[in-house]
Amino acid sequence: MRYFLKLGYHGKNYFGWQIQPEQITVQEVIERCLSVLLREKIEVVGAGRTDTGVHAKEFIAHFDAQQIKDRTHFIFRLNAFLPKDIAVYNLIETIPDAHARFDAVSRTYEYKISVGKNPFWNELAYQVTKNLNVAKMNEAASCLIGKQNFQSFSRTGSDVKTYFCEVKEALWKREGDFLIFRITADRFLRNMVRAIVGTLLEVGYDKIPVQEVPKIIAQKDRSFAGPSAPAHGLYLVKVEYPQRLFLNKIKVEEAHKNQ
Repeated sequence: MRYFLKLGYHGKNYFGWQIQPEQITVQEVIERCLSVLLREKIEVVGAGRTDTGVHAKEFIAHFDAQQIKDRTHFIFRLNAFLPKDIAVYNLIETIPDAHARFDAVSRTYEYKISVGKNPFWNELAYQVTKNLNVAKMNEAASCLIGKQNFQSFSRTGSDVKTYFCEVKEALWKREGDFLIFRITADRFLRNMVRAIVGTLLEVGYDKIPVQEVPKIIAQKDRSFAGPSAPAHGLYLVKVEYPQRLFLNKIKVEEAHKNQ
């Protein structure tokens, strides 16, 4: 049977999601713990790949196994095997050909900035002490909406078939001592969100005029955009799928029902 596994992780100790030679990754840890628990070799496929140091509040991966009758007990045991910086929230039965990556219809990231120095958030938010013009940053962010070629915000040398992505939401908001950028799209390129955030911060510092952002997009060249923001402020927060993938009308959004 095929299952979607819903999990979250603190990315500091990992070289991203995807398995790499001689590097510790979240995928490797998940596969190892599942294989021990189920007593067979388990391979998992993720909704995407997060970069080194990036966090995930919600990440979806699929795997195949014999029927798991007691999902609550299974999640409890799996979490006991996993390290403290990875947690599984839900196990969801899907149709046999459901795919965590290719069936996702949208993904949402948030980038968290701590305004001022805060010793409790130095691993979980990018700390900024300079004043930012958030109004200009939001004006620039609105230029990202729609289906466009985002090669200017993609890691150089990325092996992809297309640089087109459809951005549905891009907005900065203030929450207490934090400034949070939220962006939703059908897909993301490697390093795309961090490159966008770094560019929008340059707008906020009045180093890049708002009207230059559409021109940067049109250049289709990474060298025209701003520097990438640090990885530790970035979170994957939501992955959405069509309801047809799930059996018994169980929704993937039910993140904590088994906790």
